[in-house]
Amino acid sequence: MSIRKPHVAALVVAVLTGIAVGSLLHPLEGQQRRTPGEGFAAVPGLKGGHDAFGPYDPVQNWPRPLAESLPNQKGWTWSQATDVFPQSADRVIVTQKGLLPVLPQRVETTWLPQIGPSLRYPSGIGVPLREAASATPSSGKAAPDGSDGRPGIDWKWEHLVVVFDRNGKLIEDWTQWDKIWGRPHDVEISPYDPEKHVWIVDADNHFVAKFTNDGKKMVMQLGTPGVAGNDDTHFARPTFLAFMPDGSMFLADGYDNTRVIKYDKDGKKLLQWGEKGTQPNEKRPGYFNSVHGIAVDPKRGRVYINDRNNGRLQIFDTNGKFLDQWDFGPRPPMNIHSITVGADGILWAADQGSNKLLAYDPEGHFLYSWGTYGTCQGCQWGIHGFTTDNDGNLYTAEVRAGRVQKYTPRKGANPAFLVGKPWTR
Repeated sequence: MSIRKPHVAALVVAVLTGIAVGSLLHPLEGQQRRTPGEGFAAVPGLKGGHDAFGPYDPVQNWPRPLAESLPNQKGWTWSQATDVFPQSADRVIVTQKGLLPVLPQRVETTWLPQIGPSLRYPSGIGVPLREAASATPSSGKAAPDGSDGRPGIDWKWEHLVVVFDRNGKLIEDWTQWDKIWGRPHDVEISPYDPEKHVWIVDADNHFVAKFTNDGKKMVMQLGTPGVAGNDDTHFARPTFLAFMPDGSMFLADGYDNTRVIKYDKDGKKLLQWGEKGTQPNEKRPGYFNSVHGIAVDPKRGRVYINDRNNGRLQIFDTNGKFLDQWDFGPRPPMNIHSITVGADGILWAADQGSNKLLAYDPEGHFLYSWGTYGTCQGCQWGIHGFTTDNDGNLYTAEVRAGRVQKYTPRKGANPAFLVGKPWTR
């Protein structure tokens, strides 16, 4: 018996090893393929290709060139795009930081020995010539020493809130408000507001403004424009807003403050929570470093907070009670900027580190990601805001590339891989 025991043990190990290997090479029960290529492919059964743009096709030449709508701006293009909100496919509102000169198509390489050896610019194909995030100063004011460039030559502080139709044609231009902005950072319409007021959060001038839907009249203001603070009438670089069905709203405040504020539908403060943490590895619930990104799930009564500089997501109920948290991954490269939760309850996050959109279920399980770095149509460089319309089109605003983009669902795309449609609008 003692001789046979090792043989029996070896046989058991071999069988178990075979099962383990087999499970890696073949689908497990419940995961059998029903069509060729089914699995993680955005379009099941697709032969060739890959998911460079995930389950979407980028819409070419959207929006249309600036000079087509504004001929007097020939030679200029859009600057840093901070956010985008589609009231419908035919009315897409965009906030951004003015205009930048159109760059030449061909630029000769220049050696830069004053910076360091073996350095030259441009450095090669595929490397962007300009980063829009740093090309335009906030508030439209150049530094006295000229380090922010020359207004009217290097940049223009104009056309900061614009509206496009489904074809990318400029249909509205809110230039009457250009001078009030420090950096319009977020644009929203509550899906539960029958009058469809437009809300804009200005980060660098520390206030929130509510407009009539056509943008002709400001009907409410929260915070004190141009004055930072940490009390009931002052913010310090607020970032994003999110709305609940009863009209209440949550403001992330924000870059410099470390709190979330809840208001009722009339702008009356109800409560706040949040303390300043110790970055980059703060783990305590309710402590933040850069409250950048906020989303709500009204069905589950959850408020999701992107605690950006600590690389994590924190989840609370609507009264600020901590419920859960999860990490987004190693930082660097991870650098989450904004988040959204669709009507399907799936949370999507825009990661400027990997230039991908990441999907998680309500408990934080990672589901899918897609995205490719670059400035080609459909590539990503610095997504700061993103959302969908009721037709399922996806819109992104890029601070680094300086543009907004529109994507349509690919034919045959797995609907589970699409960014969820919005809550009722």
